[in-house]
Amino acid sequence: MSTAAPLEPVVLTGSSVVLSIPGERDIDRIAELCREEAISTWTTVPEPYTRADAESFVMGMVTRGWAQGTGCTWAIRREARGTLVGMIGLDGIGDGEAELGFWLAPDARGLGLMSQAVSLVIDFAFEPAALGLQRVVWHAFTGNAASASVARRAGFRFEGTRRLGGSQRGRRLDDWQAALLATDAREPAAGWPEPTFVQRSPA
Repeated sequence: MSTAAPLEPVVLTGSSVVLSIPGERDIDRIAELCREEAISTWTTVPEPYTRADAESFVMGMVTRGWAQGTGCTWAIRREARGTLVGMIGLDGIGDGEAELGFWLAPDARGLGLMSQAVSLVIDFAFEPAALGLQRVVWHAFTGNAASASVARRAGFRFEGTRRLGGSQRGRRLDDWQAALLATDAREPAAGWPEPTFVQRSPA
């Protein structure tokens, strides 16, 4: 499938999660969760996060991504019509590559939901009949070992620390990079440095 063409929104279903397109009914929930300390600390969401930010995200960025074939964004739910408990997506789709991003509500962490969501999205990314990508890249600000753990379990290979490689609300921060190729084994790989295993508290 050409990533220059519009993408038809698709629901992805696993044994414990359902990934569906966020809509108007999710706006208040997204606004609530994006004010949570860890999500604010480790992502690039605006701060303070307002309902208008959530509305712009859902009705603008999400819709444009699918329509332009440049991004696929899903709400993570535990059942088809359930409450949103997180977000996951592929951004910057083009030239056989995309970047994976995700966050999860505090009460949904530690249950394996994100690992299953990542697996579903990676399947979609590499499936020739879907996106047919060759590479998916992951980034996280240094210190975000929880995100690193998800990427490592999914089979991502650590590629290094980028000095001031990330940008968050007008400041440059060091970040970690890892990637998964369509030809890689989907199992934890060696080579991840010790700091990616040690979770520090958000600043």
